[in-house]
Amino acid sequence: MHTMKTTTKKPKIIVVGSCNTDMIIRADRFPMPGETILGGRFVMEPGGKGANQAIAAARLGGDVTLVSKIGYDLFGLQAIDLYRNENISTNYVITDLNNPSGFAMITVNAIGENYIIVAPGANTTLSVEDISKAEECIASADILIVQLEIPLDTVEHAINIANSHGVKTIMKPAPAPLTLNDTIISRLYAILPNRVEAEQLAGIEIFDMRTARAAADIISRRGVDNVLITLGGGGVFVKSGPEYASFPARNVEVVDSIGAGDVFCGAFGTQISYGCSVMEAARYANAAASLSVTRIGAQQAIPYRTEVDAII
Repeated sequence: MHTMKTTTKKPKIIVVGSCNTDMIIRADRFPMPGETILGGRFVMEPGGKGANQAIAAARLGGDVTLVSKIGYDLFGLQAIDLYRNENISTNYVITDLNNPSGFAMITVNAIGENYIIVAPGANTTLSVEDISKAEECIASADILIVQLEIPLDTVEHAINIANSHGVKTIMKPAPAPLTLNDTIISRLYAILPNRVEAEQLAGIEIFDMRTARAAADIISRRGVDNVLITLGGGGVFVKSGPEYASFPARNVEVVDSIGAGDVFCGAFGTQISYGCSVMEAARYANAAASLSVTRIGAQQAIPYRTEVDAII
């Protein structure tokens, strides 16, 4: 799959992961325990790393199927509508009648810092059995994309199915993994941690490109050829087999970095599925993420392919 596929046939991308609803309140400062303060703008929007990555992959040219779990409630039903509007297949978005949809309460202060509390709800019940039902779909995909907002054994089962059918898996190891064994890592085509996640995986601190390279080497020795460490304003450091590269962050006005890592992941997966090299895909994903941080929100900030192509 080294040649660029024609754009008439979109590559098949399966995302196994979470969907949440984010409730965001902006305030000048965070309240003290027991204190009530008046906040400013309130925003409710869909989120969840799985859903964010699925929408990014769909807007950037993939034929996307989301495997996820929602509650039988307003938030879940709204999410399904949204995915269908983005041309994402929801055949494997399962409704859990006993648990609510995932939910995140986010408070943002005047300098852009945030407090986030997630009630994962139905995301915690996405099971190995649910994934087995989607085996045929995973087997026929070009790429599987996973993260860690659902049970780890469910993630591992999805990776094993992909592996047994020769499908490449890309992982965004977020939230930061306290336990991610080498067996799982060795079955990945690429792993895309941010600085915090890479520090956890490598066990060293990252403060410049030299330490980023050292961390990439340590992670790679755990069994994965392609390691892409996203460093926010520091750009991205890439190790692909014996090759190394760093792509600086584009010079943009950063408004809101929520979801930028998910955009990077969805963009990278889409480009790999189109037959691009790891370095080409990383450059493209870096551009896509740079567009998303210039806009407020997670999913509403995700760019379309025409927008990214225009700045590449």
